[in-house]
Amino acid sequence: MDFTYTVLIPLIPLFSFLVIGLLNNKLSNTVASGIGTTGLLASFVMSYYTAYQYFFNTEKIDGAYQKIIGFNAEWLKFSDNLHIDMGTLIDPISVMMLVVVSTVSLMVHIYSIGYMKGEDGFNRFFSFLSLFSFSMFGLVVATNIFQMYVFWELVGVSSFLLIGFYYEKPSAVAASKKAFIVTRFADMFFLIGILTVGFTTDTFDFLKLTDPTGSAISQGGGMLFMGMSTMNWALILIFMGGAGKSAMLPFHIWLPDAMEGPTPVSALIHAATMVVAGVYLVARLFPMYSISAPDALEVVAYVGVISSLFAAIIATTQFDIKRVLAFSTMSQIGYMMTALGVSGMGGHDGVGYMASMFHLFTHAMFKALLFLGAGAVIHAVHSNVMNEMGGLRKYLPVTHITFLIACLTIAGVPPLSGFFSKDEILVAAFHHNKLIFFIQMFVAGLTAFYMFRLYFRVFWNKEPHYHHTPHEAPFVMKFPLIFLAVAAVFAGFIPFSELVTSDGKGFEVHTEWIVAIPAVLVGLIGIAVAFVMYKKETAIPDKISASFGSFYKWTYNKFYFDEIYMFVTHKIIFNLVSKPIAWFDRNVVDGAMNGIAWVTERTSFMIRDLQSGQVQKYGFVFVTGSLVLAITFILYWFY
Repeated sequence: MDFTYTVLIPLIPLFSFLVIGLLNNKLSNTVASGIGTTGLLASFVMSYYTAYQYFFNTEKIDGAYQKIIGFNAEWLKFSDNLHIDMGTLIDPISVMMLVVVSTVSLMVHIYSIGYMKGEDGFNRFFSFLSLFSFSMFGLVVATNIFQMYVFWELVGVSSFLLIGFYYEKPSAVAASKKAFIVTRFADMFFLIGILTVGFTTDTFDFLKLTDPTGSAISQGGGMLFMGMSTMNWALILIFMGGAGKSAMLPFHIWLPDAMEGPTPVSALIHAATMVVAGVYLVARLFPMYSISAPDALEVVAYVGVISSLFAAIIATTQFDIKRVLAFSTMSQIGYMMTALGVSGMGGHDGVGYMASMFHLFTHAMFKALLFLGAGAVIHAVHSNVMNEMGGLRKYLPVTHITFLIACLTIAGVPPLSGFFSKDEILVAAFHHNKLIFFIQMFVAGLTAFYMFRLYFRVFWNKEPHYHHTPHEAPFVMKFPLIFLAVAAVFAGFIPFSELVTSDGKGFEVHTEWIVAIPAVLVGLIGIAVAFVMYKKETAIPDKISASFGSFYKWTYNKFYFDEIYMFVTHKIIFNLVSKPIAWFDRNVVDGAMNGIAWVTERTSFMIRDLQSGQVQKYGFVFVTGSLVLAITFILYWFY
């Protein structure tokens, strides 16, 4: 099967970006949104066609799906082996990601036509969306790790533009800078890791790096640094880049502030694109992590589980509807990272890998649905704060039903998709590390609780006084909600273990009721607690909050991570490091240069008469110099 056409999947959104961006003021809103949405529709159709052809019409070798280079062009060559190419790699996870990115991006484009109607910068918004989609498509089909890095940075630029879309708001500008700076800091480690891998293996190519039988995967294991192999260090550094993009501890601080962007941007960033890039990065290099760097894989597991628990606890105390969903995303990404960290290579040992990709797929659908549903609520009441909402089920029936489906899905209620993917993650953790399993089981209960706390407070509870009667979103916004709700319901029935596995070979899975039943019960308990506390207005939440004392305050303030970072940067780095360096630069470096310039100037002033242009002076200097030389010669000769 020829997959050369796959290069068009990212190039079409790039074309849309250029056309809308360059002709910004000359295009009507309808034409601009039409160009962007039609371009994404074309990529969407080609992505699904690629998935169909790859999974059902491509021949397997030894029962495994093969990695196919659809298109490749050499860009920069350093040696016969070490070069950077631009192309498309077609394999199970890249095809899955094409489906995820194209689906959510298309739904966000359609939704944005209604949500952004009447906004200043409408055309600019759609050009940025197309740039974001181009960047993410280029990232997921990358044939080598350096191509991935290039598009990784383009995703960062795109998110900077979209988060700061309302550039007249200081908070939006600050949020976009914060996201850009934090992720760039993490990307520095990513780049160092890439260079270390390239130096160690003499290749950037994914086919060579992830071949379990190849020489590249075994290199770096013998070279030690501080008790760990070079490859372990390299892959930990690469994971730090992924942790920054996926908002894992301690690089998570940009994520809540990213809610300053328009709500469709939140859906795009938190569902299918930016935040799952880190998970995809680890999955792409998984054979290296599993075979060459087991210590690095342990780091992935524990960072994932700690981030998951940390975010879930914070989500239970937040009142901004989008920030609750942001911390929910962080928690669910932690689930995916944990699953990769507790996985092995091949067959049932690779259940964690399969479960991580499965959850990435289902999470994209229900989390995009949650954010777009939140956008419909915000569109109706013009507020993000739950305290200013309540009883909206009567006014927003479609949004209410689709949002409820998403909440049930993320809570792991069977037979919705979240049940199947989360169950496989818990099974993998159960067989690998009981501590991780019990923590993630607790997180499952917290997830059900904070999501239904959100649901009951928005759609039930006490109805506040609305300044105007809330109304349902227009059809162009309801269609994506209905589409994603259907996907969230049925995505769990996709036989993922036969399609996306760590070694490309399918295997059968079955529900392990010893894990599934307790997980469902924990989720139902979380829902029940939320029902009692928030379906109607009661004093229970305030009493429980007061009983936790300082812990509740710390949780509500996100454990003061932002304040800690501000203290470290302003009080320590700026005052104790930057200011002394600035003083040294001003007074020593600049002073030395200024001193040299002063000496040169004074010397030049003193000897300026040596080249005055007057013959008499030249004659005087010549005669004087001759006399001095003659006297010096005579004295030397006789004495």
